[in-house]
Amino acid sequence: MKVILASDHGGINLAKEIISLLEELNIEYEDIGCNCEDSVDYPDYGIPAAERVASGEFDRGILICGTGIGMSIAANKVKGIRAALVHDVFSAKATREHNDSNMITMGERVIGAGLAREIASTWLGTEFQGGRHANRVGKMTDYENK
Repeated sequence: MKVILASDHGGINLAKEIISLLEELNIEYEDIGCNCEDSVDYPDYGIPAAERVASGEFDRGILICGTGIGMSIAANKVKGIRAALVHDVFSAKATREHNDSNMITMGERVIGAGLAREIASTWLGTEFQGGRHANRVGKMTDYENK
């Protein structure tokens, strides 16, 4: 599995925690920033990360900003992306099993490091269930491809 990671200035500390987790799990990753505390625009990081997941270069992506909301909206503008805003473990598991999400977003100002690590670990380790869920995901993909 290859994972791309991106954050804005509001998510850099949580991004460091996720990098640590990815290294512990021996998951190949690329961090495309930002690596500064200066104010930056989240679409400048979230959209390029989403494009690289959509292209197949990366299997999944993790985006972090202050709330996770901006990154989620930005990523979901990219065709082929199913980015889920996740702030609890149950939703992390459900969005993989039911929605085949290929990106998650989290907010550093919303959750702590320990929970973020647990969310990411659960999401990375959960497979899509397919079945009736594949039909639902297919309907979204069909609409997107119109």
